[in-house]
Amino acid sequence: MATIGNIQLPEFPLLLAPMEDVSDPPFRAVCKDNGADLMYTEFISSEGLIRDAIKSRRKLDIFDYERPIGIQIFGGDEESLALAAKIVDVTQPDLLDINFGCPVKKVALKGAGAGVLRDVDLMVRLTEAVVKSTSLPVTVKTRLGWDTNSLNIEEVAERLQDVGIKALAIHGRTRMQMYKGEADWTLIGKVKNNPRITIPIFGNGDIDSPQKAMEYKSRYGVDGIMIGRAAIGYPWIFREIKHYFETGEMLEPPTVDERVAVVRKHLKKSIEWKGTFVGINEMRRHYANYLKGLPNIKEFRSRLVTINTEEEINAVLDEVIARYSGYEIAHAPIELIDYHQKCPVE
Repeated sequence: MATIGNIQLPEFPLLLAPMEDVSDPPFRAVCKDNGADLMYTEFISSEGLIRDAIKSRRKLDIFDYERPIGIQIFGGDEESLALAAKIVDVTQPDLLDINFGCPVKKVALKGAGAGVLRDVDLMVRLTEAVVKSTSLPVTVKTRLGWDTNSLNIEEVAERLQDVGIKALAIHGRTRMQMYKGEADWTLIGKVKNNPRITIPIFGNGDIDSPQKAMEYKSRYGVDGIMIGRAAIGYPWIFREIKHYFETGEMLEPPTVDERVAVVRKHLKKSIEWKGTFVGINEMRRHYANYLKGLPNIKEFRSRLVTINTEEEINAVLDEVIARYSGYEIAHAPIELIDYHQKCPVE
């Protein structure tokens, strides 16, 4: 069984990566239903929390059914991060995660997110400041290094463990790679197999099938896997991986009825949390992914992204069920979109 501080997790946990504008409470709810063992909020600016910025504060919303859950913060100033950690402490998540992985310019070039990878001493100071400011277990999410000339994750892992983090999640790319190319887990495996490392090491990057999850689990020996982009529109990835681990067989893909049921729940939660107007508008980006693989689905998608009431949307979803009930969607490779405009922190 994996443990993070006092948090008990399954023997090989599957984590939902924190993704900006994706891993909000409505999305987390459907991932939890389908087997995510540990989830995180979208990343939250330490400066925003201190300024009491409404959007930042709203991201602190967590619910008991989501537990265990971590709140993720980012920033490049020790005092601000320490103060943000105290604010997070009050909301009582199960852990606090620091984002040293976001690669986009608006974050990294301001000395936060993956930008901190250019200054390991600063990364250590920032981490230590957070550890000292909270009673929560502190974890870190980061990348292999800033670029191929500074692959410093092995040093980073040791030094962050030394100042008190309880787990480390590593995305197998550098900051300069963004989400391009193939994630390289070789260094993740080296960190895990370093005899000095005693904390759980979670691997992240390009896991898009149960077979790849099993292959990487075996090859690199990590303590668990973090999944981000593959879960967008396909929260069933968690249950499929677990089934494959247990049986060696692929689980049948979700039926049309199951897909529509998840769309309805995601929509309902979205409206409850964001209000009708925003909830319906922000749900529109999810329909294409949920209904992918259905022939001639475009006419339904076009209507779903233009209507403005929950009743109308449910009526269209009823039509989808009537049209496609019994249609079997074959397993197909999950497309890992290059989704980083607003920094999904995968």
